[in-house]
Amino acid sequence: MRIEVEHGDEVLVVESEEAITISEVLERLSIAPSTVLAVLGQTIVPHTSVISEDIRLELVVVSSGG
Repeated sequence: MRIEVEHGDEVLVVESEEAITISEVLERLSIAPSTVLAVLGQTIVPHTSVISEDIRLELVVVSSGG
């Protein structure tokens, strides 16, 4: 399956033969899970969500500061 990931101005692609979690997708892309929210459509989805078909995710960078 093909997972397209919108991150900033880039669209990154992860291919997987088997079901994969969003955390595993982030790991393959070397993106720290604590720095982003995963959005599918207009819904924030947990990083534990399992992907089993072609999808397009958007990553929203989480900002923090004082």
